[in-house]
Amino acid sequence: MKHFLLSPVSARTGRQYLYALVSAPLGIAGFVFVVVTMAVGGALSFTFVGLPLIATAIFLSRQYARLQRAMAGRLLGTEIEAPPPNQRWAAAHGVLAKLGAALGDLPGWRAHAYLLVRFPLAIAYIFALGLGVLEGVFTTLYPLWWWVFDPTNKDSKGVVHHSGLQLGDGFYFDSWPRAFLVTLAGLVWVTAAVWILKGLLWLDTVLMTALLGPTRGERRVEELTVSRAHAVDDSAAALRRIERDLHDGAQAQLVALAMQLGEAKENLDASGARGTDLDLTETRALIDNAHRNAKQAINELRDLARGIHPAALDNGLGDALGTLAARSAMPVTVSVALGERPSGAIETIAYFCAAELLTNAAKHAAPTRAALSVVQESGKLVLVVEDDGRGGARVGYAGGLAGLYDRVRTVDGSLAVDSPEGGPTRVVVTLPMRV
Repeated sequence: MKHFLLSPVSARTGRQYLYALVSAPLGIAGFVFVVVTMAVGGALSFTFVGLPLIATAIFLSRQYARLQRAMAGRLLGTEIEAPPPNQRWAAAHGVLAKLGAALGDLPGWRAHAYLLVRFPLAIAYIFALGLGVLEGVFTTLYPLWWWVFDPTNKDSKGVVHHSGLQLGDGFYFDSWPRAFLVTLAGLVWVTAAVWILKGLLWLDTVLMTALLGPTRGERRVEELTVSRAHAVDDSAAALRRIERDLHDGAQAQLVALAMQLGEAKENLDASGARGTDLDLTETRALIDNAHRNAKQAINELRDLARGIHPAALDNGLGDALGTLAARSAMPVTVSVALGERPSGAIETIAYFCAAELLTNAAKHAAPTRAALSVVQESGKLVLVVEDDGRGGARVGYAGGLAGLYDRVRTVDGSLAVDSPEGGPTRVVVTLPMRV
């Protein structure tokens, strides 16, 4: 109730007044601009002037849309996402190609349409501010006017004349009680006008979101573009990691193995050439070292292969997560209830998400236990990892959660984190059953 009564004088409403005051003339000017350019451009379309004029108008409308979105963000607190840039314009070569790209700019045409359809709103802003807010303020201040100018007076013959507000034929607001009745009516008037203005601003916000922001298809294309870029980066990083692990680990072990076996072979050849009895002590030591290096290289190759595709996934996600929980540094309970088996790519992503979340929990949250569950809901795979650690996990621009967020987005998945300070932490990963 307090918010409702004080809304006409709040700071937010003040910014809305300013937005409406600026938008009213801009709306009228934009309407005239669209009508004139389209009429002239259409009439001259058979010449070399008409289509470039329309293309220029579309370009200018797109630039104006940037100003309108900035105004909405600064004054209304409504952040409207910008549509994607005109890629055809950037890739076009030649005058005709540039002209075709400009005329085919759908966000520019939507901005053009916004300038056209917001003309009634611009007129409504004028009425709401002028006949509504300003007239209501003047009405509210009527007692001050009545006190200063004293509109009730007598002529030379003693006849009373009224110059104040009049209601009907003989009712005048010529006393303090009646003057304050006018003030009360003015307050109601102003409050009603303000909420009418807020309704107009809401409608304007809806139009801006629909016409000056990206469409669902454009937003989807942008998401797929970003997801593809992340997938390419992840693949390149994975290849670099595999190359580094092979070079620094298994390859080094195999090189040492080859050198040790070569040295053992040279000892055998030298003994045979001299015709002397073979001293097996040094040769046995070389072969023992070679055997250890071979086993170490096998283990490193096995770990590397597990990082690419865990062998436990061959038996399904349930067995793989059970194996993962058994290797965890903390007690982990596992529950898997899937009506059907997901595709291999989805199983792999779910497995590595679970592995990363459990590793992060053990490393940063110091939990005493964790729970891992996988269910199928509405055709989606829902992976939930919970722990009783210290909490405070966030999805930032770097770190494990940011990497998981990018990973699940590559298959149109989602990641939600609920981790207040002090814990507990609950992370929900939602993935499609099929890519």
